[in-house]
Amino acid sequence: MRPIKLEISGFGPYSGKTVLDLEALGDSGLYLITGDTGSGKTTIFDAITYALYGSASGDNRADDSLLRSKYSTLDTPTYVELTFDYAGKRYVIRRNPAYTRQAKRGSGVATQPANVEFTYPDGRQLSGKKDVEPAVADLIGLTEKQFKQIAMIAQGEFWSLHDSAGRLHEAHHRGHSAAPRDTPPYIQNGQLSYTSGEIEVGVQQPQDAVRQPPRGHKAVCERYCLR
Repeated sequence: MRPIKLEISGFGPYSGKTVLDLEALGDSGLYLITGDTGSGKTTIFDAITYALYGSASGDNRADDSLLRSKYSTLDTPTYVELTFDYAGKRYVIRRNPAYTRQAKRGSGVATQPANVEFTYPDGRQLSGKKDVEPAVADLIGLTEKQFKQIAMIAQGEFWSLHDSAGRLHEAHHRGHSAAPRDTPPYIQNGQLSYTSGEIEVGVQQPQDAVRQPPRGHKAVCERYCLR
């Protein structure tokens, strides 16, 4: 999946409408997002994940009520629209949380219900969480949980994955065949993997991939192999 355009409105620190033309970055595959603390860098990843799966990229921002920008006026809509390419075809998904907006009549306020719309390359459109979410998971081949662990690991949350792999590696050298109780079920035999149809994707952990650092130092993940 390659993001092409991201449109954000009234979302996180983005009080108005902001359009990111990701296609203008080229196709080298490596980009740097920089900015001051609180300028909205993480929100870009939150917006992509929210558009696809209906939640932010980090579990500490799982409350939908926090997605509406506190800087937005009542007449500013809150939504995220992601245009992306997959297998040479272009798709568009637009999603909004429930939020309070200006009433269309009178001076009062009203609640805009949450909704999501998914548009296929041929113009077909699905609407509603019940139909869209399985369609997205089927297209991309990743559930929400898998996407957050493999395709987009949130800032500050990679350590939980790395630490689980390290504890599994340690258990292996002690001669234990079973994974520690708190090791996520998708890490088995030193490999994080999932299967979708006939395509198997995973991150293998070589024997020397994770080394325990001296006490008092942060662990360093030296190498991961993607197959």
